[in-house]
Amino acid sequence: MLFSSLLVQGQNGPTSGDSNTHRQIRSENEQGIEVFAQIVEGDTFPLKYLPYVTVVADRKFRDPAEERKWRRLKKNVKKVYPYARLAAQKLEEYADELASVESERERKRYYKRIENELKEEYEGDMRDLTVTQGRILIKLIDRETGNTSYRVVKEFRGGLSAFFWQGLARMFGQDLKSEYDPYGEDKDIETVVQLIESGNL
Repeated sequence: MLFSSLLVQGQNGPTSGDSNTHRQIRSENEQGIEVFAQIVEGDTFPLKYLPYVTVVADRKFRDPAEERKWRRLKKNVKKVYPYARLAAQKLEEYADELASVESERERKRYYKRIENELKEEYEGDMRDLTVTQGRILIKLIDRETGNTSYRVVKEFRGGLSAFFWQGLARMFGQDLKSEYDPYGEDKDIETVVQLIESGNL
């Protein structure tokens, strides 16, 4: 009964694919539960979408020093990742609010209010970060927002301010223009983020 119902829906309802020999269909069973199936050369097969799963291989270490380095990285990423997520959330909120701001004077006033709010709420936490944690945070902000920290500062404070903060960051061995590379130099950071997001860390 279920397959015949799905087959009818597949013939008359929405389909995907470029051929009648291979397509997916969606319908409801007798209990009103949405079900999926796939038609392949006239045969209907139930289709089940499984939840996303992150698989991480056991890590092998060459020596105790490498293991300690990995443990420190996990600790540092776990500490700063929430701030990167928060940055993405805040930027989205601010972008929505700024869409209704018309004059440049109002925008500057709004930027100043944002800056004061962020300082009041997070400045203490930011000052407690180590240089390494700051570098990781810069990378993760790019991961979460799609913008380097330099672009974020430039947008909210202007080019001169961004130039100043970039110079200051350089003195501490940082680069606000750093872009996130999950398949290259930042692959270990990405592994830790995946562990956090999957609930394994």
